[in-house]
Amino acid sequence: MTRRDADVTSLISATDHVVTPFAGEGDRSADVTLRPSSLGEFVGQRELVGHLAIVLGSARTRGQSSDHLLFAGPPGLGKTSLASIVAHEMGANLRVTSGPVLARPGDLVALLTDLHDGEVLFIDEIHRLPRTVEEVLYPAMEDRRLDVMIGRGPSARSIRLDLPTFTLVGATTRTGLVAAPLRDRFGFVGQLDLYERDELRLIVARSAGLLGVRLLDDAAGVIARRSRGTPRIANRLLRRVRDVASVRAAATVDEELAADALTLFGVDDYGLDKIDRRILGLLCQQFAQSPVGLTTLAHASGEEPTTIEDAYEPYLLREGFLIRTPRGRVATEKAYAHLRVARPGGGLI
Repeated sequence: MTRRDADVTSLISATDHVVTPFAGEGDRSADVTLRPSSLGEFVGQRELVGHLAIVLGSARTRGQSSDHLLFAGPPGLGKTSLASIVAHEMGANLRVTSGPVLARPGDLVALLTDLHDGEVLFIDEIHRLPRTVEEVLYPAMEDRRLDVMIGRGPSARSIRLDLPTFTLVGATTRTGLVAAPLRDRFGFVGQLDLYERDELRLIVARSAGLLGVRLLDDAAGVIARRSRGTPRIANRLLRRVRDVASVRAAATVDEELAADALTLFGVDDYGLDKIDRRILGLLCQQFAQSPVGLTTLAHASGEEPTTIEDAYEPYLLREGFLIRTPRGRVATEKAYAHLRVARPGGGLI
């Protein structure tokens, strides 16, 4: 046996004990397979899922398309997955687009006229639809028709296009930005809430089985605890734990390995990452003497104000690390204790 053959043999034998990560296209396909395909597989959001089962079951019994549906909630809670499940439960094809993509009324008209009877149209970030596009959507949702202007000037005329029966599923992370006339045209509005730890543990265990990762003890609970109540984050952290297990040639993942892997990637026991800790560090040290405004905090942390307000601040507020006052943001006792920083006028928390 040559040296090269020996190296190949040793490599093959080593991979028998390694949790091998997906790469390239494999990792993208893993994202799809982790999504539940039916309401029975969907974990969490029990009340919403129960109501949705009634709405879809009633539509199937009548042999009709479902009412238009709007799902609202923070990113990563399963709005896109629910849209896919709606199409699956109704036995229909799913068309996917997003609000920013539909920049002109003609874009929406082309999409709607290309639909087939019974199809499900999913518009993500529907609150970002331009107003002119939104107004075209109103008669399409209510009467299944479009009024289109042909020509310009005195010779312009309006024609009416009949549309096939379809179900519109909208998703938004900013319910308040969805115009009232649009929101009122949805037959069912579902609000998704952050997940409980036990629910996330079930999601992590299911995803681990699909990815071929063997979890021992309460490794799933370690990942769930640091997932900020969000399934998307839980699945992302699971992949990073899997990567560390692969590098360390570990056939299984226990609590210690899961905790070490997440700490290695900068995710602490509360699920805070480097940016979270940077924001809290600024509040507890540089701006400890007084409240700080959002713009100042953004400049100091190197992040956009909207990113801080939408991506980081909600979780820090919910977990009690900071509070908003009329004068600005202020760190709480919990933040000082977590960072092990001395509070002005007091000792080390």
